[in-house]
Parts: sequence; structure tokens; C-alpha cells
Amino acid sequence: MKIIIHGGFFSESSTSNETKLAKQNALVRIVKETHTFLKSHSALETVVFAVSLLENDELFNAGIGSQIQSDGKIRMSASLMDGTSQLFSGVINIEEVKNPIKVAEVLLKYEDRVLGGEGATAFARASGFEKFSTEIPQRRAEYEAKAAANGQGTVGCVALDRDGKLAVATSTGGKGFEIVGRVSDSATVAGNYVNEFCGVSLTGVGEDILSNATAAKIVTRVTDGFTIEKAFAKTFKELEAYDGFAGAIGIDREGNIFHQDSHPTMVFASCDGVKTEVFQ
Repeated sequence: MKIIIHGGFFSESSTSNETKLAKQNALVRIVKETHTFLKSHSALETVVFAVSLLENDELFNAGIGSQIQSDGKIRMSASLMDGTSQLFSGVINIEEVKNPIKVAEVLLKYEDRVLGGEGATAFARASGFEKFSTEIPQRRAEYEAKAAANGQGTVGCVALDRDGKLAVATSTGGKGFEIVGRVSDSATVAGNYVNEFCGVSLTGVGEDILSNATAAKIVTRVTDGFTIEKAFAKTFKELEAYDGFAGAIGIDREGNIFHQDSHPTMVFASCDGVKTEVFQ
């Protein structure tokens, strides 16, 4: 049973050491709590649990603490995928929901499993998700100052459960000040993908990740016989053609955990029940 989570990128130039320590402590707490949860739950249940905890922590740009778009509103995206059933669900540009990943979880049971904009929000309300503002004072101040600090932010989780099953979940609050209607990678197979061989979740610049189909490429290469390290290496090499900004976490079915970023430092933590690792 293994787990790895990410929480976007950390900028040494624009973020204090105090914030860095806070993120390290938060990720260690969440990954340990999630590994305990994993002992009695499936990989699918676990990735939703982990991402919900990340969405609830305003240190990260997903759920509470999400970025504000160019028109002054917050719109979030999230997706979920089960490596066994190969079912994918997601919400794109959903508004005023505390945990977008939980809406994606409900959608997994429907035929129409990826919803966007007003439809996603209406579905959430009809499913019992109450109206909830995820705005925090820091984001409003950044918006009013026209300065989106730490914009490359997304949270995600990959889990391997006791039965050898994999699942992934990813959630984002956007990059800040984007054109209304922009679609990020987080609710696509470029940013969130898994099968029985490997699971991968991405963070970074959505357009770069979409152009490279990053998560799907890595998983496909592991499926075709690449080691997870070589699959990451080849896929990240392809990002270099346009200086793509991305970070990825992954686990293969053998339990190998791997992470890589193109522009350090991605914020992550992993736990296998014995050892816990966190970004430095």
C-alpha cells in the first residue's frame, strides 16, 4: 500500500521559508493520514479522501484558496479515475463548491461523467452539495493587486491499495486571471490518468501539459513495458521542445513511486507505511 500526493509548485523567490515549512508539514500530515485511511479503503476511495484534505487546506490552490479568474469569480476543475474499471469522471469550471473532487466522485456513477460550467454547478446543487465560497482574503488581495502569486498550483494523489489496484485524483483552482472558459489539464487525461499498470497526476501550466498529453503518455509507456523512471524521462524530455512547465507524481503496479518536475520545485509527499518523503 503506497501513496503519493502533490500540491503544486514552490517558488523560492516569491515564497517565504515559513510558508515552505507550513506546506511541508501539511503534506506530511495529509499523506500519513491518507496512508492510514488506505489500510481499510480502496485506492479509489483513498485518492478522493486525500484530495479532499488538500482542497480543504488554503495553503494549496484547489478548493479553499483557489485562484480568482479575470472576471472576479472562482471556477475550479477536478477529475477522478479508477485504474481497474478505467472509468474517468470530472468537473470543469465548477463554482461555489467546497470539494470539486467529491462532485467528480458522484459523477463516476453516471453515463455522462464529465460536466462543465453551469451544468457542473447545477449537478452539484442537485446532488446535495451546498453553495460554498472557496475565496480567501489572500486571493482577493492578489486579484485586486493584479498579481497572481504562486499561480502554478494543483493538487493530486495516486494510490496503490492492498489489492494492487490503482487510482488517481487531481483538483485545481486555476492559474489566476485566466480568460473565462479556459479549460485546464486537471480534468483531462493529460493531467490525470491511470490504468492497471500505472497512475499519474500532474501540476504545472495546463496548456503545456495538454500539448504533451503528459499523464496519458507516461501511463501508456509503462503499459508498453517502460520502467516508470524511463517513461517519465522520455515524456519530460518531450516537454523541452517548448520549455514545458510541469511536475508529475506516479506509482506503478509494482509499487514503484516516482516524481519529476521540469522547473523545480514541485511540492509533494509520499508514504509507504515505513518511510515518509517530502519535498525539500
